[in-house]
Amino acid sequence: MTMTEKEAQERIKKLRTVINHHRYLYHVRDTQEISDAALDSLKHELHQLEDMFPALITPDSPTQRVGGEPLSKFEKVTHAVRMLSLEDVFTEQEFVEWTNRMDRFLKKERSVFPLFGEVKFDGIAVSLVYKDGIFIQGSTRGDGSVGENITQNLKTVESIPLKLETHTASQLRPDIARHITKGEVEIRGEVVITKKTFKAINIQQEKKGEKPYANPRNLAAGSLRQLDPRITKDRNLVFLGYDVVTDMGQKTHEESHAILSSLGFRSDALARVLPEAADVFLFWRDVEKKREKLPYHIDGLVISVNDIKQFHALGVVGKTPRGALAFKFAPEEATTHVLDIQVQVGRTGVLTPVAHLEPVAIGGVTVSRATLHNMDEVHRLGVRVGDTVIVGRAGDVIPDIRSVLTDLRTGSEKRFHMPDTCPMCGGPIEKKEGEVAYRCTNKKCSALIREGLYHMVSKKGFDIDGLGPKIIDALLDQSLIQDAADVFDLTEGDLVPLERFGEKSAKNLIESIAHAKRLPVARFLYALGIFHIGEEMAITLARKFFGTASAKGRSFSVEECRKRLAALSVEDLEHVDGIGAKVAESIYAWFHDTHNIALLGKLDTAGIRLDPPHAPRVTQILAGKRIVVTGELEGMSRDEVRDVIRAYGGDPSESVSKKTDYVVVGKNPGSKYSKAQQLGISVLDEKAFRDLLQL
Repeated sequence: MTMTEKEAQERIKKLRTVINHHRYLYHVRDTQEISDAALDSLKHELHQLEDMFPALITPDSPTQRVGGEPLSKFEKVTHAVRMLSLEDVFTEQEFVEWTNRMDRFLKKERSVFPLFGEVKFDGIAVSLVYKDGIFIQGSTRGDGSVGENITQNLKTVESIPLKLETHTASQLRPDIARHITKGEVEIRGEVVITKKTFKAINIQQEKKGEKPYANPRNLAAGSLRQLDPRITKDRNLVFLGYDVVTDMGQKTHEESHAILSSLGFRSDALARVLPEAADVFLFWRDVEKKREKLPYHIDGLVISVNDIKQFHALGVVGKTPRGALAFKFAPEEATTHVLDIQVQVGRTGVLTPVAHLEPVAIGGVTVSRATLHNMDEVHRLGVRVGDTVIVGRAGDVIPDIRSVLTDLRTGSEKRFHMPDTCPMCGGPIEKKEGEVAYRCTNKKCSALIREGLYHMVSKKGFDIDGLGPKIIDALLDQSLIQDAADVFDLTEGDLVPLERFGEKSAKNLIESIAHAKRLPVARFLYALGIFHIGEEMAITLARKFFGTASAKGRSFSVEECRKRLAALSVEDLEHVDGIGAKVAESIYAWFHDTHNIALLGKLDTAGIRLDPPHAPRVTQILAGKRIVVTGELEGMSRDEVRDVIRAYGGDPSESVSKKTDYVVVGKNPGSKYSKAQQLGISVLDEKAFRDLLQL
């Protein structure tokens, strides 16, 4: 179709308006009215028209986001207003001290400081300058006074408008609105990489055999300093505005955020006015709970005096303003010293080296120990007693040593060696070929018995209400029990003399023990603590070898269970879907061990009865689906949810991966929810989950 220059000019104008509208929806508002393909088609048409009529190309055209040859270096830019740093505080007490310092500076007993709180994004601070509404310059913070000109790179960031929005100016006061299309306007904000994009980039790095990037912040910084803007564009950076530096008549920082939104910028949706310190603390705790679900990495809040005139009156100390600070969350990493490395013996006899640390606060918890897992990990880290180490703890994860700061060694550090004998019983230790674990082979080892008892009576095992580790310790210390079978021979008279026991509590525990004598065979197999047999594998064995309950009340003995499994060969077990050679050998060895046979005999004599698995529902709507649950569901415990998933043919899983089909999200979900979003896995809230199963 041929077109005159005048017609092209009109078409180009409309195309730019439509493209900018959809860019704004997608990159600022996280929504879409048309498909990506349709938007690409509009951009393609615009590009063709500008090729035909190059005189019509303007700096704010969507086609100018990437252009020109790579730079040889970045020019320096002097900031009109210095880009300041913020003081960090980590506790409520430190925050209160900050407000007191402001009171003293203004020589008032109790100043009124309405505050403004916003998320502190973990990215790179930049400055954007617009002249007559057109983006003309973008620069880094640098030393606060002088930064680098990265205009071409920032043009590739789709969430940065090349032209300020004017159709929303009517929402602002007239004295503010007139600045938009005339004169210079400076916007400041943070450039970040989303968690999802960071994950995808590192997956590509690994596929290419290259080292993954350490963290999103470093990657964002490196992306902005690429001399070739085409590389920057491929990183899918996002700009989040946090301030309007230019005096446009705004009276408060809250009003600056409103201006950002009206001009077409993305900013913090959680930001709000906080009248009192108590409101700040509530906001701080609330955002910390939500941080895993946010699409960006954050490390705290920025709290500032909301009144701009009051903020400026407070002035600056060095490079930090008195009227603002960073209220950081508890760090997820910290440095500390390794005081000792000791060995812990688990229920399967595995010896685990554990680092005893100088106590340090991480993630809101004081950490004094960190697992080293096995000797391979000790060698990988090169950790020694006396080392300065970086310890990490994210969410509910057990603390672990991330790295050793070898440059801080003094020469007095000591290497760790696995002991020759079990530290608990003095028995022999073995390490099988092809395995990393060292294991105590003494079946009567006190640590094995104690840990095995903790495991056996746990909720997923016999589920004996009221029988926890402290009571088990007391029973063992008083020689009232030697193994799990002895628990079922206890009487009220055995318990009453023990500390913390009265007649009523003793009676309640004996009733709980009696009630626990009948349980599903899957839970019984899990409770035995067989190496490699977790909850899901126990269910697999139960379904494969014990049929289903054909009538209510049917059960069978422990001896019948033993005979059925002891009759299986390693080859028989390997034919079960999901059971490999190591698992099959472990099951076979356990049921042919004389010590274990004797234990099963005692449990049989104690009258333990086992129920076969329930028959699967006719409706197998979740058949073949792997499902992860995170957070709290109303009316159902985590175990009950897993039972429902199995009943409908699904496979409940603990970890989120590409093989996961659904993630069911309740209240206060953890990092599994964020990972599901990163991997693009279907997320169901509780209502959607119940609707799916018609519960």
